[in-house]
Amino acid sequence: MDWILLRGLTREQAHWGDFPHQLGAAFPEHRFHTVDLPGTGVHFREPSPDAIQGIRRQVCRSVSHMPRPFSILALSMGGMVALDWAQHADPGEIQHLVLVNTSSGFSPPWHRMRPASWPKILRLLARRELFERERDILRLTSNRPVPLELAKRWYSIQRQRPVSRGNAYRQLKAAARYTPAGSRPLPDALLLASQGDRIVNWRCSADIESRWQWTLKLHPDAGHDLPLDDPGWILKQLESWLPDA
Repeated sequence: MDWILLRGLTREQAHWGDFPHQLGAAFPEHRFHTVDLPGTGVHFREPSPDAIQGIRRQVCRSVSHMPRPFSILALSMGGMVALDWAQHADPGEIQHLVLVNTSSGFSPPWHRMRPASWPKILRLLARRELFERERDILRLTSNRPVPLELAKRWYSIQRQRPVSRGNAYRQLKAAARYTPAGSRPLPDALLLASQGDRIVNWRCSADIESRWQWTLKLHPDAGHDLPLDDPGWILKQLESWLPDA
């Protein structure tokens, strides 16, 4: 089974760190592919659409060569793209869907982005000192101590493939406006949420679970970047949930 991994707002495939390799080691019969959203990573020179539907269409084109069916594991805004994708996919195209700390228009705005995080995120997007900005993003999205080497790595990513301020704001606009269609795209999906998330309230995942009776698992203290804070916990949830694991 092929998996597509999607990151969130202004983040790219390199921000997964070692997580794809950990997935491959835990599930050797599966293949995991990191895919960048428009405006980030290998597509950093391209303009990002300002709607999730437009972002999803461009991501679909970038993986049109991949065999179907496949599965998707997506974080934050990437989860919105994955959910929109599942609702527009051909029957049987997407086999498994795993959404990590995502949100949608099913939840109130103050849950989709905690009020205290709004000014912090806007200041971060406008900040020009790259190293300090990337370190502060880590401090906001992770609930673990931030090693200097990790901050340097994220700084290097931004130096090599910078996300423009315009693309950052267009992605933020797309995420803020996204509301899924009302129909459930799959009989089940795995929703993973961090109760310690300081950006998105875990109740956003609970709202999706309540609406569609999907499987919800809560981490007690990880931050928004759950794959960074506790990748082993995600692997355990996948092992329990996947029928062929």
